[in-house]
Amino acid sequence: MSGATPDVHGRTSRLELADQTLREWDATVLAADPELGIVLDRSAFYPGGGGQPPDHGVLLWSGVQTRIVGARRSDDMWLTPHEDDPLPPVGTPVRGALEDERRTLLMRTHSGLHLLSGVVFRDFGALVTGGNMEPGTARMDFNLPEVPSDFKAAVEAACNAEVAGDRRITIDVLPRAEAFAIPDIIRTATNLVPPEVELVRIVDIVGLDTQADGGTHVGSTAQIGRIEVAKVENKGKGFRRVRIRVVD
Repeated sequence: MSGATPDVHGRTSRLELADQTLREWDATVLAADPELGIVLDRSAFYPGGGGQPPDHGVLLWSGVQTRIVGARRSDDMWLTPHEDDPLPPVGTPVRGALEDERRTLLMRTHSGLHLLSGVVFRDFGALVTGGNMEPGTARMDFNLPEVPSDFKAAVEAACNAEVAGDRRITIDVLPRAEAFAIPDIIRTATNLVPPEVELVRIVDIVGLDTQADGGTHVGSTAQIGRIEVAKVENKGKGFRRVRIRVVD
């Protein structure tokens, strides 16, 4: 990643934005509240957003394990502990660890959605109107009034051709004006980047799809794995919902 990075939220340095392969790190507890959760000075837990769910994992401290079952952004980056687990006191050194299988599968799935968006925009000129994902499964909605009878098979074949092509997936952060000068940088029907955001994170499937995005991704399309288009649904008024799976 080059350039300045929006890698701090509240009091927390967001390690996952700079290194999406990071799974373990050391940190110090800055806040521990039974209602709000836990704040660390350094965290690689993705808090959720853009359709991608938050990470799960653990904090290890003084021979104790606290399971983390969610994360969210407000004034600070708050981690949600399992209700049965203890809170580490403020000032405690902890070892954080992500649930690797969940994070990796979410990265593959998120990159798969970007690949799908790029293919449908390139081949059919359709913008995204919505989307969501769970580990290994996802759906994306498009403003696509007409589709050919072989649409499902054609999209699946085109996606897997891009997987086989092993395109690099790069991440950069650009000033807002520079980012929005990129043609078709917003592939959604509505611009979802808040006006107060001055630095825009750009995810680029090189040669296929460039989007403003804050989530986590794999390093190339080959790392996504095979994409199955499970179903194409007519959602009315010219909208189509495409459901996909990423498989090994």
